[in-house]
Amino acid sequence: MNHKSKIYIAGHRGLVGSALLQRLETEGYSNLIVRTRTELDLRDLGAVNDFFEEEKPEFIFLAAAKVGGILANVDYPADFLRDNLAIELNVIEMAYRHEVKKLLFLGSSCIYPKFAPQPIKEECLLTGQLESTNEPYAIAKIAGVKLCQAYNWQHRTNFISVMPTNLYGPGDNFDLRSSHVLPALIRRFHEAKERGERYVSIWGTGEPRREFLHVDDLADACVFIMKTYSDNEPINIGVGKDISIRELAELVREVVVYRGDIVYDTTKPDGTPRKLLDVSKLEGLGWRASIPLSEGIQQTYSWFLKSYSLQKVK
Repeated sequence: MNHKSKIYIAGHRGLVGSALLQRLETEGYSNLIVRTRTELDLRDLGAVNDFFEEEKPEFIFLAAAKVGGILANVDYPADFLRDNLAIELNVIEMAYRHEVKKLLFLGSSCIYPKFAPQPIKEECLLTGQLESTNEPYAIAKIAGVKLCQAYNWQHRTNFISVMPTNLYGPGDNFDLRSSHVLPALIRRFHEAKERGERYVSIWGTGEPRREFLHVDDLADACVFIMKTYSDNEPINIGVGKDISIRELAELVREVVVYRGDIVYDTTKPDGTPRKLLDVSKLEGLGWRASIPLSEGIQQTYSWFLKSYSLQKVK
């Protein structure tokens, strides 16, 4: 991949895709291809084929996906499974038919078993039961990984998969019905501060532990991996350390400067008890995350204040 290569960023308006686009532009890549969802519905095979025939991309970052937190996954399981399967099937098939040189598929750490040994190694995939609250999304992402491997085996393609941990950063989704835990906490503490509320209620016990990676670090890692990695096995992307939801809530409260209490609603599910990725394979290639969590949360909250009004995130 050189600076004149035709590179397609699928999902360039999402959290990951926008960070990838910015990273590639910063590094001097000038032949970048993007389409909005209204311009190209990746669930439509005919439209995807027409796009590939017209643009003939050489490299693809497949970051397009239907994503959301626990509530969204519980409410719309069919949508998460159907839409993500369709996107993966169409883009990967067209990448093969149109002889794309290399494709990087964005998986997710939720594809690993709920009770996988910690930290989670890449070989833990398909060794146990999934977390039920996001099972349809996880199954779709597993299918994407297996599609890449199957095409490599049968058609000698160069399709690679990465498994990022929980992501956050500027451009995140702050809708409380569909957001992940970190942006949801930022919005809820901010609103509680603005309204003078005495406490914020958080789902679960606060005991589960999660790993959080800034999206700019992910974009940097993906570009690095696209240049240096061509193995058929997926590769984890993370920071190599985790934090409890309780500790995370305290950190967000401090950044937002909210003075009220935190109450834990133990009638609500916790999700997976712990999810920490083993990132030794990626570190062995020479890449490490560089943005500290506290700094990243402050940056994300600053973006939230500048870019959102409460009317926009209803």
